[in-house]
Amino acid sequence: MSQADGQAPSAWDAEQKMQFLFALRSKGVTNPRVLSAMEEIDRGPFVRGVFAKRAYEDMPLPIACGQTISQPSVVGLMTQAADISPRDKVLELGTGSGYQAAILSKLARRVYTIDRHRRLVAEARELFEAMDLHNITAITGDGSRGLPDQAPFDRIIVTAAAEDPPSPLLAQLAVGGIMIIPVGQSDAVQSLIKVTRTETGFDYEELLPVRFVPLLEGLGRE
Repeated sequence: MSQADGQAPSAWDAEQKMQFLFALRSKGVTNPRVLSAMEEIDRGPFVRGVFAKRAYEDMPLPIACGQTISQPSVVGLMTQAADISPRDKVLELGTGSGYQAAILSKLARRVYTIDRHRRLVAEARELFEAMDLHNITAITGDGSRGLPDQAPFDRIIVTAAAEDPPSPLLAQLAVGGIMIIPVGQSDAVQSLIKVTRTETGFDYEELLPVRFVPLLEGLGRE
């Protein structure tokens, strides 16, 4: 793995890993499969530039295109709430650094991830290739519309906030499927909610307060 642009080393040491996992557990990430996936996927390579040295802290960090990489505990809690099985097909909206998709790839059969910024998708693809994560398909596109050609999805994870769960995404969720999405005004604290599709409609459960960038339509300017 190249360490250009101040990228963190690709191998994290035992002490960093122990502290990282302790922080996850202390915030409520207790699912053994999720913890195992987050131990296996080193966050270091996903954080570049001057913030690389802070890759193992439990905090969100800036990345390219005005976006952020979520704090690890929030990634863990969102992933845990999604209750992903090894046979699931997962859609992620908001590839960002690629870190969340990499975690998902260790838990699901297939992961599709969409971002409106071509640069972010290209950089994430490079990392997925270097890490031999071959069950991820990264796409540049308008995430608010989902990916109807591959629907239905067993799980959908949205890493940007919408005022309400977008109807195209609800339509692409399989019966029995789960969507994890932050909802609320972009300039205020949002709520992370869990949407479960039933035979007759949708059940909604509020999980925790969060803060995410807004879910925007169209492609980003490069």
